[in-house]
Amino acid sequence: MGIAGTEVSKEAADMVLADDNFSTIVAAVEEGRCIYANMQAFICFLISCNIGEIAAILLSTLCGFPEPLSAMHLLWVNLVTDGPPATALGFNPPAPDVMKQKPRPSNEPIMTKWMAFRYLITGLYVGIATVGSFVSYYLDQGISLKQLRSWGKCDQSWSPPDGVTCDSLFQGVGRELPQTLSLTVLVCMELFKALSAVSVDSSLLAVGPNQNPWLVAGVALPFLLHVAVIYSSKLGLPGLAKSFGLVSWARVHRCSQKRV
Repeated sequence: MGIAGTEVSKEAADMVLADDNFSTIVAAVEEGRCIYANMQAFICFLISCNIGEIAAILLSTLCGFPEPLSAMHLLWVNLVTDGPPATALGFNPPAPDVMKQKPRPSNEPIMTKWMAFRYLITGLYVGIATVGSFVSYYLDQGISLKQLRSWGKCDQSWSPPDGVTCDSLFQGVGRELPQTLSLTVLVCMELFKALSAVSVDSSLLAVGPNQNPWLVAGVALPFLLHVAVIYSSKLGLPGLAKSFGLVSWARVHRCSQKRV
C-alpha cells in the first residue's frame, strides 16, 4: 500500500498502490491492454495499406500494364491518407470485452501469424481493386487486356480503336485520368480500412468509429483534401490537380458521359 504501507514493505514490493485501492490494478490492466491493442491497430493498418500499394505496383508490373500510380501519388497516400488515420488509431477506446480476454503469452509477437495473414489478404485485395479500376478504364475504351499488356507497342503491333490515338490513351491526360480513378479507389479503401480498425478483434458494428472522434476527424480531413484536389477546377484552382499528376473530376465526368 502506498499510503498505509511502511517504507520497508514498499521497497520489497513488486507493485505499490499509490491510492491503496485494489481496483486501480484492474484499471491499470485495462489501460495496458488498450495501449497494446492500439499499437497493434496502428502497425497493422500501416502494414496492410503498404501491402496494398506494393501489390498494385507489383501486379501492374508483372502484367505489363502502365503504372497505375506515380511516385507523387504514392507520396500523397503515405503522407496525407495514411498518416492522420494511423495517428488517430492511438486514441481508440478499450474494446468492450478487453477484460474478458485471456492474458496473452509474454513471448507473443505484436503481429501474430493470423493477423499477418489477415492483413496480407486485405492488402492484396486493395492492390487488386486499385489495378482493376485502372484496367477497367482502358477496357471501356475498347482496349483488350492483351493490347494493354503491350501498350508500349501501340501503333506498331496493334492499333487503337477509331477516333483514338496512342498518345490520347497513354500520354498526358490519357494516363492521368485512369491514374486518378485508381488513386481515388486506393484512398477510399484505405480510409474505410481505418474506420474498421477501431478494434482489432471486434467488428465495426460492435465498436463503431464514433467511439473515437479523433479517428473520424483523421479520416474526414484526408478525404476532404483529396476531394479538394480532384475538384480543384470547381474551387477555382484549375492547376492544383495537374500539379499532383491528377485529372479534375469534372473531366472524368465528361469522359464518362462520352463513353455512355
